[in-house]
Amino acid sequence: MSKDFVARASAVIDAPTASVWEALVKPEAVKQYMFGTDVVSDWKVGSSIVWRGEWHGSSFEDKGVILQADAGHILQYSHFSALTGLPDEPGNYHTVTIELSSEGQQTQVSLSQDGNPDEQAREHSENNWTTMLTALKEYLEG
Repeated sequence: MSKDFVARASAVIDAPTASVWEALVKPEAVKQYMFGTDVVSDWKVGSSIVWRGEWHGSSFEDKGVILQADAGHILQYSHFSALTGLPDEPGNYHTVTIELSSEGQQTQVSLSQDGNPDEQAREHSENNWTTMLTALKEYLEG
């Protein structure tokens, strides 16, 4: 996959970084804002991460590896989805990076995802991540 088409999304959440971090790594929280997805990981660098759920009527099991996990600052992981129809090869994985920065009692969440093959895929990913961050914001702000 091309590294040139990077999807980006961001949100300012009215919650401290510790609360945002907890929502990113707590499976019960992830299920609430990430399209009903079940996630399994111990959130340690080098460990696996698996997402299971249903997307547009199709069951899926995506996978990846935790690349960075600095609590309250950065979460980065690789991601592969069989729903793409592509073979499970290193070149077909995305890298998702979620960075947190404190702005008083608010948290700036900046997300990027590389590995989109073209502009249309980048826009699609960006829309999905924007939807997810909006749901994360609603989850944390009540």
